[in-house]
This record gives sequence, structure tokens and C-alpha cells, in this order.
Amino acid sequence: MSILVFCSIGISVCGQKHEIVHLWPGNVPGETKAKSAPVFEAEVKDNVSRITQVTDPLMEIYRPGKSGGNGAAVIICPGGGYHILAYDLEGTEVASWLTSKGYMAFLLEYRVPDKKVGALQDVQRAIRLVRYNAEKWHIDPDRIGVMGFSAGGSLSARAGTRFAEQTYAPADEADKASCRPSFAMLIYPAYLDQGPGNTLTPELKLGKEVPPVFIFQTADDQYANSALVMAQSMRNEGLPVELHMLPFGGHGYGLRPGKRAAETWPDLAEDWLNSILKQKN
Repeated sequence: MSILVFCSIGISVCGQKHEIVHLWPGNVPGETKAKSAPVFEAEVKDNVSRITQVTDPLMEIYRPGKSGGNGAAVIICPGGGYHILAYDLEGTEVASWLTSKGYMAFLLEYRVPDKKVGALQDVQRAIRLVRYNAEKWHIDPDRIGVMGFSAGGSLSARAGTRFAEQTYAPADEADKASCRPSFAMLIYPAYLDQGPGNTLTPELKLGKEVPPVFIFQTADDQYANSALVMAQSMRNEGLPVELHMLPFGGHGYGLRPGKRAAETWPDLAEDWLNSILKQKN
């Protein structure tokens, strides 16, 4: 049986403090449990720190160095099958990488376990909050994207295709801002091929306003078809998509060294992001 412990708000696993933004000023829509600090597994397995319960969704803000950044922001959605959040592997480590490249990073702790509706509400609210506070945080409101891994890739795809839907009652003035991400990066995404005959998941609506999407996957990943279906569906609709697939790498490697896939996708993603930002100048 796993032993659970509470993490102190504002302190990451490595002990470094980051500004915390709680998403919901009052009640969390649809949440039945009281707000509390995120719950971490006490035992770190496979060198991955896991959050097992979130009832008070929040963002941790990671800022670029002394250069001041490039004015763009990325909201990071860790994976974990919508059951847990791979907090460091697909969260804090990715945030540190993004800030080293000049991006402001927002690590999203969305609701788990098994709260797909709540997760979508959380990422939509997160995008709105970042956009609403763009001037305060020195961010270009037209350069706010999402990035997700595995189930977080699914969540990022949902954010990039369902932004026209009102999934919760407005909480405050921030909810007047758009929740459409400016771009989406899907790293070994899952659950995008749950339509009939392993076609595109029906909830993903590919209209003309869907933002540019970057996808990275490996052929031996059990979710490889998910990436292929998403890319093909976007291509069929004439939407901007870039897909990279390596033959080997499996699933859930983050950007830790030792696997070609983990060492390859960051450079490809950075090049793609640079090209997207140039187009928005």
C-alpha cells in the first residue's frame, strides 16, 4: 500500500520556491472534495515524483533568467494517465528547460485522479489567467501555448480544439479572456485515437481556428497511433501540424538523457517554436 504525504505549497520537490497561482478563487467547479495541498507519493519510484491527488488546481511559475525572456509562455501539462501527475519528469524538469530557452513556464497541477472534465476546466482556466495577466507578467497575449506529455498531451490537444466551449461558469473577470492556446506541443500524446476504428477521438473538433501543433512520438510506443491519427486528421483539414517519429524510445522518457528520443525532441520543439514565434511577429 502506498503511503501519501502532503507537499508544502510553493516548494518544489527539489526545494526551490516558485510563485504559486491557485486557479479557482472560490469553489472548484464540479469538485466534491475540499481544497487541500497536492498529495505526493512518499516513495519515489523509477526516479519519478508523482502527485496522486489534486483538489485545488494551481500553477507554479518559472521565470526566465536575467535576459528577461522572449515574451512567450508555455503552460505545461504533465502526464500520468489522468490518474497521477509525473511532477518532475514531465513538469519541473521541462519548466527549467523552457526557462533556459527564454520562455516563461507555468507548471499546471490539474485535477487527478480520474477527473477528465475537471482537467479540461483547469487548463482552460489556466490559459485565461495567463492571458489576463499577460501585461503583469510581461507576456505577449498572442504567444501563450500549451505543452503536454502522454495524458497531458491529450489534455493539450483538448485545449487546442475545444476552446470555443464554455465548460464552466465564469469565476471572475479573467474568464472573459480567450482560452485558445496560440500553439500546442504534444509529446508522446495518448488517447487521441479513440474514435470508431481508432480514428480521431470525437471530442477533438478540428475547426479553422485550431492553433499550430507540434507532435513527437516513437513507433514502438503503445500510443503511437494516437500521434499519427492526430497529425493525419489535421493534415486532412489543412491545419498546420508538424510530426516527428523515431523508431524506438517507448513511452514516458521526458527529456532525461540516455534515450535518443529524450535527447532529440527538445531541439526539434525549440526549432518549431522559434518558427512559430517568427510567424507571429
